Amino acid sequence: MSTIVIEKNMMVSMRDGVALATDVYRLEDTSPAPVLLARTPYNKEHIVSASGTFDIMRAVQAGYVIVVQDVRGRYASEGQFNPHFQEADDGVDAIAWAAKQSWSTGVVGTFGGSYLGCTQWIPAMRQPPALTAMAPSITPSDMYEGMAYQGGAKVLHDLRWVVDNIIPAEIQRRAAQGDSIPENTEYLDFNTALSQIPLGDHPLIQEYASFYSDWLAHQTADTYWHPASPCTAYEQINVPALNFSGWYDIFLWSAFENYMGMKARGNTEHARRNQKLIIGPWSHSNFSGTFPEREFGPSASSHAIDLTDIQLRWFDRWLKGIDNHIEQEPSVMFFVMGIDEWRTSTEWPLPDTQYRSYYLHSSGQANTRLGDGTLSETVPEDESPDTYLYNPLRPVPTMGGQVLMPGGNVIGPRDQRDVEMCDDVFVYSTPVLDHSVEVTGPVELCLFVASSARDTDFTGKLVDVYPDGRAIILTEGILRARYRHSFTEPECLQPDVIYELRLNLWATSNVFLPGHRIRLEVSSSNFPRFDRNSNTGGAIEKETADQYRSAINRVFHDAEHPSRLILPIIP
Repeated sequence: MSTIVIEKNMMVSMRDGVALATDVYRLEDTSPAPVLLARTPYNKEHIVSASGTFDIMRAVQAGYVIVVQDVRGRYASEGQFNPHFQEADDGVDAIAWAAKQSWSTGVVGTFGGSYLGCTQWIPAMRQPPALTAMAPSITPSDMYEGMAYQGGAKVLHDLRWVVDNIIPAEIQRRAAQGDSIPENTEYLDFNTALSQIPLGDHPLIQEYASFYSDWLAHQTADTYWHPASPCTAYEQINVPALNFSGWYDIFLWSAFENYMGMKARGNTEHARRNQKLIIGPWSHSNFSGTFPEREFGPSASSHAIDLTDIQLRWFDRWLKGIDNHIEQEPSVMFFVMGIDEWRTSTEWPLPDTQYRSYYLHSSGQANTRLGDGTLSETVPEDESPDTYLYNPLRPVPTMGGQVLMPGGNVIGPRDQRDVEMCDDVFVYSTPVLDHSVEVTGPVELCLFVASSARDTDFTGKLVDVYPDGRAIILTEGILRARYRHSFTEPECLQPDVIYELRLNLWATSNVFLPGHRIRLEVSSSNFPRFDRNSNTGGAIEKETADQYRSAINRVFHDAEHPSRLILPIIP
């Protein structure tokens, strides 16, 4: 057995002279090998233990050189950290350096998830000559939509990231460099940051993560976001990509966008033909298929399908030229919840998808309690709207879903019954099903609404209701009403005027079994998954709590305003 050589903290100079700390893992006394590169803001020292989806020691033994680098301004690397926007130049330079080393064959692949996926896609927009294939996982496609914002609302995963990861590491880094740390600085945790109105106003955020103020200031999808958004430049990307994500990942929609965008718009026929996508019953941080309130079975984990082996076969094909026929296999592999089994397809959405409308109805009773509404394929006739008060200082609490919050119990498939007791959550359910209904593909919610406010939010959740009453969330979405026409040109509401809104509830794959019910939840908040709309139509990122206003919101479902949930049904 060959000995593995580990070279630590090689300082690799970028084009501006800033040196980035780099580790190399390779077999001793062997011929040059293809390189697999990962660039991380999470400390390269943890790459071995943190690689839950890719075993780098196994990759070394399979004949690859592994290169891991701390990105600029993080841990052992020099420079100032400017997340995402710094990764194009640095990524191109790191790939070029890896390609020309004596232990390299001159071809480079990239791997890693979340931010490590960004460090793959962003330099790929520059077409570095040595880059031959990528395996990005759980990673964004658009720095604005789905990363910093969703449906125009501010997502708060990144605030948690700033508070729990970026700031503590930066304080330690500056202290190690001899910088003085302000005395009596208030300790910042996520709950403290969330209670801060305006968001991002805490002095520790201002001092140690000043970039977050820029993200809050750019509340529209303007050109500020483009340099770090691969979706704006698929036409410039020319390499195969193996994408994977989870039904409860915060970047689920991005995985589909990257896969479909590259198949349609990739720079070359080679790139367009060789895109793959794997979606499991996973969250952003849990690839086991096991959650506190839902167990998806022994085949559900990343280990069960051997994600490392899949990635090695991918790199074997494109970096070593081994004819293993992986490009001839179905391009999409996904886990169907409900029946808890894997399936493959050559297309996405699936070719036999039937988009079916489930219309919202009230129960028909006067003074209906929230939760009594129904869903059916019958178009509504004359029905009164459902009305509720949305108070942004009393938001509906986040309970599971496509979220990344402290504590494993708040992530993924969680029971929504406590949330459904809130007086500003409307619930619409089908009758108990007497046959299975498979929903696989993108989910959309069309709502006809009116509000007393100049701006407000509307949220939607697709839920699987079990015979014992458990209401397990599948997927969700939001739309800030001022962005109903455009994410670049907001337009406030006219109070009490009826508008049609289209909410993207992302996607799922779930079989609703006999005895279950299909359920939709509608509200105006989901906090701290998303920030709270102040209902003023003003600059929320600058407003104080005393400027927030309550809104009276109405959801219409009648013949003229047929609010409906549009589901991708598989016959």
